[in-house]
Amino acid sequence: MKLVKLIKLNNLQYNANRDPAFYRRPVNDEFRLQAMLGGSGEAKARFSVGDEVLCESTVKLPGGFDCKFSYDTPGTRIGVLTIEGAGEQFRETIRIDVLKHAPIG
Repeated sequence: MKLVKLIKLNNLQYNANRDPAFYRRPVNDEFRLQAMLGGSGEAKARFSVGDEVLCESTVKLPGGFDCKFSYDTPGTRIGVLTIEGAGEQFRETIRIDVLKHAPIG
């Protein structure tokens, strides 16, 4: 059984090939990263951007990892989701785009 069944960013299934506009948020708006996990036992999940760990927890399998965060400055950041458990290791890079202003129209 796969360790990671699904990754969602802002309640949309994450796909690195999708237009990043789907996942963008303005400054101070909350991002939500979720990972749906399968298997049995426990898994350690961590989401970090650069040297800063935004969320870290131990998840009982099957279960879910939930991470909420926001930024007060605009820009693009690259985060890394790392999950280890059930004899597997999973690593995914996640693009985080923060807009200066909310889109109009």
